[in-house]
Amino acid sequence: MKRAVITGIGAITPLGHTVEETWKNLVAGKSGAGPITHFDTTLYKTKFACEVKDFDPSNCIDSKEARKMDLYTQYALVATDECLKDSALDLESTDLNRVGVILATGMGGIKTFEDEISSYATGGRVPRFNPFFITKMIPNIAAGQISIKYGFHGISYSMASACASSNNAIGSALDLIRLGRADIIVVGGAEAGITESSLGGFSSMKALSTYNDTPETASRPFDKTRDGFVAGEGAGVLMVEELEHAIKRGAKIYCELAGFGAASDAYHVAATHPEGLGAILAMQTALEDSGLKPEDVNYINAHATSTPVGDISECKAIEKVFAGHLDTVHISATKSMLGHLLGAAGAVEAIACIKAIETGVIHPSINLVELEPEINPNLNLTPNKALKLDVNVAINNTFGFGGHTCTTVFKKFNS
Repeated sequence: MKRAVITGIGAITPLGHTVEETWKNLVAGKSGAGPITHFDTTLYKTKFACEVKDFDPSNCIDSKEARKMDLYTQYALVATDECLKDSALDLESTDLNRVGVILATGMGGIKTFEDEISSYATGGRVPRFNPFFITKMIPNIAAGQISIKYGFHGISYSMASACASSNNAIGSALDLIRLGRADIIVVGGAEAGITESSLGGFSSMKALSTYNDTPETASRPFDKTRDGFVAGEGAGVLMVEELEHAIKRGAKIYCELAGFGAASDAYHVAATHPEGLGAILAMQTALEDSGLKPEDVNYINAHATSTPVGDISECKAIEKVFAGHLDTVHISATKSMLGHLLGAAGAVEAIACIKAIETGVIHPSINLVELEPEINPNLNLTPNKALKLDVNVAINNTFGFGGHTCTTVFKKFNS
């Protein structure tokens, strides 16, 4: 069976416009949360989020073309640009028929949808829609725009499984490489869902934190006083490449993409199973797929959204899967600093796993002051301070509305 490796990474997040800037701030334990600037929050219960700051796509996207794209697509293209530069892929000497794109999203062009429907509803209901309305809004368009920009003729599509979307996409990329259907898959996720309708909907569900006075402390996974997630935005993109293809072109190899597991809670549209049944199955399947055992894992990047039920159920699942090995596995929550990037979360958090393997550093879970009583105190949750550790194997958990659960496995590359 063919093997897949990671040969490029790119990101734009609330903590930076590049992977290195984001990683530096994650290790430092910096929060990306602050007052929302995308719209007027006067009438909203939650008035803060983790926004991308000072975004300017002009270095990557022509201004005329950018106006034809929703913000989520712009984020996707900027992250892809960094990923491809990082990979040092020579497009002229590469068979572009063998390069595919899978770009996931949870919300797609929701801001475009809002703007067009609002204009229609307040404009005498005259159907004068922007001619780019559909091609800005649809959730597959970021994958299409990437393929068009770089001339990638291989398989190209989007994936939507709510907050599990981009981790699911990475698993699909692994399958395609293993099956020999592509040499390279450019894969990831993008989200620009800090909008009036999105925040209004999540707020009505009582899913969002309301720590308006101290937003930088609001995302507090595993803490007793957590009260909901903090919305985030941005994109993460990875180059998943067939091993021999990468070696032949002399690519830098970050690590191996070793396994993937997916399952379903089959329990509730918005809540995880109280005992984490789907998460257990996803982690067990991913380890089996990678040929690894629980004791081989050094690091878990937890889904850890800072919701009252979700954090507990995931910790119960980790206890079950890693029983007898809790003293050697370390856990941290990227969302404590970046907020929840929804469909892009899995890709950005996969990059955190890759950087942990590369640098030997596990970033902290910030704002963890008083542990939730229902969480096992023996879990190594990396509270508030980064940890130096030789990471050979890292796994990434993501769970989505509808009960979608998935886990990817990254391991240090050994030829």
